[in-house]
Amino acid sequence: MSRLWLIRHGPTHAKSFVGWSDLPADLSDVAAIARLEAALPQVPVISSDLSRAIETASAVQASRPRLPHDPRLRETHFGDWELKSWSEIAETHGALARQVFETPGEAAPPGGESWNIFSTRVHTGITALKGETVVVAHMGVILALLQKALRCSAHEALGHQIDPLSCTVIDCPEGLDGPWSCAQINHKY
Repeated sequence: MSRLWLIRHGPTHAKSFVGWSDLPADLSDVAAIARLEAALPQVPVISSDLSRAIETASAVQASRPRLPHDPRLRETHFGDWELKSWSEIAETHGALARQVFETPGEAAPPGGESWNIFSTRVHTGITALKGETVVVAHMGVILALLQKALRCSAHEALGHQIDPLSCTVIDCPEGLDGPWSCAQINHKY
């Protein structure tokens, strides 16, 4: 059995959809970062290749070994919706936006990726990991993995809150085939 310690990167303070835009993380809450770092096991750390995840991984790494950044652990690609607010998206793509978020699956933002494509990308990246790992990534990545662990619909998974600098712990069998389970969701240390 492997355990994934899924850490959401530090906050960006953006009030819009942030997928592949490379915004920095606010890591000024040094007390929260210290508590998180102290709670994590001494296992390898990996992150997405976006700076907010890289910076957060560096902040909690301490003496843990570091694995190469993995672009498969990036947030959803929002395409034309990138850096737009919900009201801006609803104004131009209201029906599509409801479809993307209320019945996630094949529908995708213009120029972006669908939930199914995104989820497959994330699971491919996770499948490449061996053993217990700290994964510093994004809300969508954690929700895609949570969907499998909770055996729920994508819509139900999207209903979970995943705060910046929170930890979600998922257990999965070696090779990632077989039943997954979830030990904690959105825990703040």
